[in-house]
Amino acid sequence: MDCASKITFPLMMSVGAAVIGSLQFGYNTGVINAPQKIIEKFINETWFERYQEPITKNSLTAIWSIAVAIFSVGGIFGSFSVGLFVNRFGRRNSMLMVNVLSFISAILMGFSKMASSWEMLIAGRFVVGLYSGLSTGFVPMYVGEVSPTSLRGALGTLHQLGIVVGILIAQVFGMEAIMGNDNLWPLLLGFIFVPAVLQCILLPLCPESPRFLLINKNEENKAKTVLKKLRGTTDVSADMQEMKEESRQMMREKKVTIPELFRSPLYRQPLIVAVILQLSQQLSGINAIFYYSTRIFEKAGVEQPVYATIGAGVVNTAFTVVSLFVVERAGRRSLHLLGLLGMAGSAVLMTIALALLDQLKWMSYLSIVAIFAFVAFFEIGPGPIPWFIVAELFSQGPRPSAIAVAGFSNWTANFIVGMGFQYVEELCGPYVFIIFTVLLLSFFIFTYFKVPETKGRTFDEISAGFRQSSASGGEKHSPEELNSLGADSQL
Repeated sequence: MDCASKITFPLMMSVGAAVIGSLQFGYNTGVINAPQKIIEKFINETWFERYQEPITKNSLTAIWSIAVAIFSVGGIFGSFSVGLFVNRFGRRNSMLMVNVLSFISAILMGFSKMASSWEMLIAGRFVVGLYSGLSTGFVPMYVGEVSPTSLRGALGTLHQLGIVVGILIAQVFGMEAIMGNDNLWPLLLGFIFVPAVLQCILLPLCPESPRFLLINKNEENKAKTVLKKLRGTTDVSADMQEMKEESRQMMREKKVTIPELFRSPLYRQPLIVAVILQLSQQLSGINAIFYYSTRIFEKAGVEQPVYATIGAGVVNTAFTVVSLFVVERAGRRSLHLLGLLGMAGSAVLMTIALALLDQLKWMSYLSIVAIFAFVAFFEIGPGPIPWFIVAELFSQGPRPSAIAVAGFSNWTANFIVGMGFQYVEELCGPYVFIIFTVLLLSFFIFTYFKVPETKGRTFDEISAGFRQSSASGGEKHSPEELNSLGADSQL
């Protein structure tokens, strides 16, 4: 087992180059937060130039909400198109090709001010959403397929690390002293061409996924050569054996389309688990924090809200690194449960702090602690785990379709939170996080009873566990029983 778990340079290079796509996704999620007032001013000025009258408050809120949320609409379309690319062009080439979208969106957003067009800004946000939706499918799939079984969880967490580092970079660059000002905000939004160029240089130096080469292309020798390079050893028989077993399994189960995925009772249970895990990530309230943290801190009476937002970004990154080291020891399921419960507790704390703010000034400090704790618990479980566990729950045949459905659920929930949070917050005031507390507790109960542990099990053993479970009526198995199906291969 040890020789298979070596971290080699080609493996890190491949994972690193892929994760630039995750960084782009994170950057574009966080970049819109800090310069909100400056961009709103630009929209107002452009409107005045065109119509000789100032924009109404409602129109401004609507244009701004669309600019924030259209990113998720692009993401929905992108995530649904993942299967069209990965099986035709391969995992690596797909990641390389979609950088075209990154360049287009950088041009649209970067020149929107010069062209006095907030429509260009919205179009650019849509295009980069399309790119991000595709990336959230490609990156976890590629990383999962080049990683050895024993490191799949740890390396899978790097997708989330890429996202949070992207958010942090966006928060720092978005400071007024750097690029979050009247003159430089178009550069702040168009900056995404830099990681796109970097990825275009690095990806051609990385190998294609050995699973794709063997299973989709039937190129056994090529797959073997790539594996030897990735594993840094001449003996890759165990990996080849696992992939061939999966290939034989595929012969029996062929490529599964999205409608077939929904119709087949065989995939029903893993599909429900995959979708609910994605929803637990987005409906946890984390994006309310990412999109609107500066405003939340302002409401809590924080002197320098932008620094508190960056602080949340630092906590975010630090705890993703913690998750990276513990995911293979503690297991996916237990970390996800811990994260959900911790977030629910933090949300209650935040509600108390915001509700008592007028009576007790020191509650503003408690609200900062609560937000930091909320973010930390998110990165322990609900942040990284849903992304890579979906790839683990399905074998090669249904995997692209399952990742597309999971991605679609994730982005749709992301859109709902992005569009709706401002309005819900106006209605509920400080009690808005009670909604998220109820959702978090529901997801905790579901995870406890329905989600199996996938640590240290091959893709085939995991899907075999679900097959056995659905054959016996699906409802009678506890996660512990499902775990025991793969117990012989536990690390």
